[in-house]
Amino acid sequence: MNPEGVLIVGTGALGCLFAARLAAVDVPVAMLGNWQAGLQALAKHGVAIYNLNGERHVYPVLAAADPSRVQGARYAMVLVKAWQTERAAEQLQHCLADDGVALTLQNGWGNYEVLSQYLGTERAALGVTTVGATLLAPGEVRQAGEGTILLGEHPRLTALAAYLRKAGFELEISSNPEPLLWGKLVVNAAINPLTALLGVPNGELLRRPAARELMRRATREAVAVAKAQGVELPFPDAIKKVEEVAQLTAENISSMLQDVRRGAPTEIDAICGALVRAALQMGVSTPTLELFWLLVRARMQQT
Repeated sequence: MNPEGVLIVGTGALGCLFAARLAAVDVPVAMLGNWQAGLQALAKHGVAIYNLNGERHVYPVLAAADPSRVQGARYAMVLVKAWQTERAAEQLQHCLADDGVALTLQNGWGNYEVLSQYLGTERAALGVTTVGATLLAPGEVRQAGEGTILLGEHPRLTALAAYLRKAGFELEISSNPEPLLWGKLVVNAAINPLTALLGVPNGELLRRPAARELMRRATREAVAVAKAQGVELPFPDAIKKVEEVAQLTAENISSMLQDVRRGAPTEIDAICGALVRAALQMGVSTPTLELFWLLVRARMQQT
């Protein structure tokens, strides 16, 4: 692939969104994945996006299942589900340039650590995004509102950051992205499992008193885990923040609910599961988060 282009690892909703937005501003894009239906659609038709105005645009991308087809990539964005991160890291070992960098913008906890283990800290970068997208069909995505991207400082991210700004993303650079990562983890843990279990869009959680109470309980527990870890969250009132996100994304179908509807594995282990495991180590009680974790696993028959 063009070493100055961007390799998107993942062909799901966010992968297609970033691929389309970057390709729209003439950044060469390659997509690496293992979902055959997605790869076939991307290779045959390109990546299709419906923007916020409802307009549909299609852009050509290189779609590959074999890392050898995208060797020499200097800039990679890892946008697979958390349970696929190790496989993605193994693939990147074979195609990421020695002076390259792989940026994770994934949900959940532990993705950066996996990338660092396989690629080294000099080739791994951490970011957080609130950008949302809904996969409509293989290779076809609808943008679900604007969001922000926060990148941790890294000497190799300059060009990739410029590409993202050129594509119209709101971008910030931080010397300490960990609080933002925890903030997103708290929000995801309170909203995503409930939407997946109830089968409703985000905003419906605010209209159902029992669901709203469960969301608040999960938020309090997640905050307690963050405090026990010594993390200062990026917002003073976590419950207010969670409810604001649910309102701002009222019509959005969470990524976890999208997974449930497709019968695909969810990221519950990397969200609620990660919080419960951390809580056990710190002696913090998290009954609501543990219930969410087990119920979603039970629904999806995850072992």
